[in-house]
Amino acid sequence: MANLLWGKVYYKDVFAGILREEPGERTSFEYDPTYLNAGNPALSYTIPIESTIYISQAGLHPFFDNLVAEGWLEHAQSRLLNKRQASRFELLLAFGYDCAGAVSIVDPEPAKLTEQLLDMSDAKEIAVLTGRASLSGVQPKLAIIERERKYYPATVGKLSTHIAKFPSSEHANLIINEYLTSLAFKALLPDDDVVDLSIGSIEGVSEPALIIKRFDRTPEGRVHFEEFNQLLSRKSSSKYDGSYKEMSDFIRTSKDCLPIENYRLYARILAGVLLDNTDMHFKNFAMFHTPAGLRLTPSYDQVAAALYKYKTIALAIGETPNLQISNLKPKNLIAMADEFALPRAAIYMLFKQLERNKSDAKDAILSAPVGDDNIKNQLIKLMDTRWNGTFALIGQTLSMKP
Repeated sequence: MANLLWGKVYYKDVFAGILREEPGERTSFEYDPTYLNAGNPALSYTIPIESTIYISQAGLHPFFDNLVAEGWLEHAQSRLLNKRQASRFELLLAFGYDCAGAVSIVDPEPAKLTEQLLDMSDAKEIAVLTGRASLSGVQPKLAIIERERKYYPATVGKLSTHIAKFPSSEHANLIINEYLTSLAFKALLPDDDVVDLSIGSIEGVSEPALIIKRFDRTPEGRVHFEEFNQLLSRKSSSKYDGSYKEMSDFIRTSKDCLPIENYRLYARILAGVLLDNTDMHFKNFAMFHTPAGLRLTPSYDQVAAALYKYKTIALAIGETPNLQISNLKPKNLIAMADEFALPRAAIYMLFKQLERNKSDAKDAILSAPVGDDNIKNQLIKLMDTRWNGTFALIGQTLSMKP
């Protein structure tokens, strides 16, 4: 019988407990008594501080499952383990030092990594060999670190300060798209927080990269946050299964969440829809754990996904699942506002704010130092189409409602 996997789990630099593989595809997590008795915080909203064994009947508990790499990075890490496909537990143990948020996982008997299945002509894959980072998202990306205004792939034992996203062979201008869409998003909601990003280069890598400053890292170390997939206890593979209402319900019913967070969430979804970001799933929204309660993190992953083949809105909106962006009507957005329990007057003011700021959003795209006229005009055309087809009618529709 093969040995069952297990790892040490840390909150920041404090040993928190043991994560174990159990017979029958189950896993368990148990807090260390010392961690419990010291009054330390819970690792997750769904793993409260208790002297109990948390059992997941099928694979990793959702909190841990969402820490595992996805897409390009997952495949590269599997090849480093000399496997075409490694289990999610194996990947978490081997590459769990630099995860999203404040939690890390350490293998007491680290697996041997091999170059045998790597493409050694690809600098990004070589960088995966020297790092221990786990990042979600399907496009090529690396954890990187800034030193003296230059960026380098993060290495074992060094916490990354930024994330680098690279061009995709399947999606033209993807990193330019995200950069420009993020600028427009910030112009639409100037009082909100958006990740700090730029287009630049990584030492040793020939391709340009979208460089994103990590909001879960400070000079003092790791910052605790959870994606909504984790907060709602969903596996990584189910990030598209559900509705935006579920996030609102969580905020409105969770202790120490402020009502303004519910409004900010609705505003972000609205601005994203206006920019044709159809890929706003549960892993693209997150909340910090703070002493005062849960608070939204800066907005991230703003991409006009409808520019490609992604025409279906990621989550159900106004009780309508699998809604094509071209079929979006004012009534859908108003129905979502009702699901969020937001007053009509507040929603009307938000739409007027977007109307005032959409010219600034266009200017942000046009004046950006990167991107050619073609991609810029495409993004502006998408925004105009969405405004004229849906948003311009909101005021009239709201005025007709009791």
